[in-house]
Amino acid sequence: MLHLRLITPPDRTDDVVHLIERTVGTTHLAVLPGAARNPAGDVVMCDVAREAGDELIGGLRELGIDESGSIAVETIDLSLSHRADRAADAAPGEGADAVLWEQLADATHEESTLSATYVAFITLATMLAACGVVLDNAILIVGAMAVGPEFGPLAGVCTAVAHRTPRLALRSLVALLVGFAAAMVVTVGFSYFMDAMNLFTHDALKSDRPNTNFIYRPDWFSFVVAVLAGAAGMLSLTSAKSGALVGVAISVTTVPAAANAAVAFSYSEYNQAWGSTEQLLLNLLGIVLAGTLTLLIQKLLWSTQRERTARRERTTRRERTNNSPHA
Repeated sequence: MLHLRLITPPDRTDDVVHLIERTVGTTHLAVLPGAARNPAGDVVMCDVAREAGDELIGGLRELGIDESGSIAVETIDLSLSHRADRAADAAPGEGADAVLWEQLADATHEESTLSATYVAFITLATMLAACGVVLDNAILIVGAMAVGPEFGPLAGVCTAVAHRTPRLALRSLVALLVGFAAAMVVTVGFSYFMDAMNLFTHDALKSDRPNTNFIYRPDWFSFVVAVLAGAAGMLSLTSAKSGALVGVAISVTTVPAAANAAVAFSYSEYNQAWGSTEQLLLNLLGIVLAGTLTLLIQKLLWSTQRERTARRERTTRRERTNNSPHA
């Protein structure tokens, strides 16, 4: 269940209440006239099943409540109420499958913004992966994958394409490209420093490296894994199962590929550098394609589900009217 706390202008409170009452899956409606001070207005609160949340939030935005008042949404971890149970049963679909587009857009907006923290994380992850490729240490590679924050901008691109928001797409692409470029440039300098300290060697990079040589040898399996990871990652975001994102992060070789390309470039191993760059681009392409397709399929399924629910409600109301003794 979701809890909505709204601040509404007094002249729109009745419209908001009517919208909540006719939205299937809502309950625990409360209205506090004149309770809000900044902005001034009424406070309206209700609970709504997660699977009906996107429809209700969309309706509130159509009424302009996000501009003239406020819409705050919280996830309810525990709700002991028979009314809440009935509301969840009445709502179409399953809560775990529901997509809250506004929440997704807000989350990806934050994660896809180019910031000092984002650049620091992706740079540190790339340098950590550089140590892993030179030492042929799979544990360091996995650690670097987990630290890397690049899935945020990738999810932002997917969301922007599916939801048709060009600004989010541009912001995400800038964060992705600038972040990787900065990380690779710094890692080249890091590689020179480590070589000067005799911690990195050309021979170590040129060795067989059985645990990490896949990073600069892209193949179809790389693309398949990226596609599967992209789909799993978007499902994790839309279903609020964020724990699955860790598995997504350590299943694609974006950061290790960038690191290997940077180290190989510092040693003039251009074949390795190009192979790693291909691996990086292949993974990015697979994640974006799969993530976007996943969102489009979810969007289509929920649109179909809403249409079915609306038809069922119209049929029910028509039957009630026909069976009314005053009809």
